Amino acid sequence: MPKGLLSDTGRVTGMTESADAPKGRQPRKRLQYGEGREALLNAAVRVVARGGLRKLTYRAVAEEAGVTHGLVVHHFGSRDTLIEEALAHTIRTSLSTSALEPGTGKVADFSTGLSDMVTADPGTQAFQYELLLEARRRPELLPQLRALYDEYFDATRRELNRMLPAGADQAMTRLVFAALDGLVLHQLVFGEPEVTDAALEQLRALLRLLDADS
Repeated sequence: MPKGLLSDTGRVTGMTESADAPKGRQPRKRLQYGEGREALLNAAVRVVARGGLRKLTYRAVAEEAGVTHGLVVHHFGSRDTLIEEALAHTIRTSLSTSALEPGTGKVADFSTGLSDMVTADPGTQAFQYELLLEARRRPELLPQLRALYDEYFDATRRELNRMLPAGADQAMTRLVFAALDGLVLHQLVFGEPEVTDAALEQLRALLRLLDADS
């Protein structure tokens, strides 16, 4: 990525704002080399989490990140690309911070820190739920959502296979992940991280019973 900011050169198909900045506006800050793309993805996540997918425009992301409109165009080229990459970014972030797959095979380690993850970064979770709901109205989003959520399912199944001698089939994997997903959604809406932690301990208790039964 060039260190200098790009100039705004016109409209991009599918976007509704003009690239011309009003005269007298303070110049945008410059992002350091190497940080720009991730900063823009984080800005896109915050825009959607706050106002829904309908609020996601190049200009809104630029204003949120404090950069020029043209820099967002340069990095992503289309709104669909921005949405897809922002979704992939949130899933990578969630997988790395949720302890969904600690890799230890110990039930006590499964999904530790889940409530802290929601408390620390609610926007990431809200963004994903916004896109899931939007996919009911825009079926073209389903393939990328399905492919990216498969990463969650795969991580859950790998860790269940480490914990349970009999392993976990698709139905068990979906059941466990649905419990986790529901807990995240409830905490996002209602707060109460202590309720999330208590429910997670009950889930771990059930996994210990399955382990003993095997």
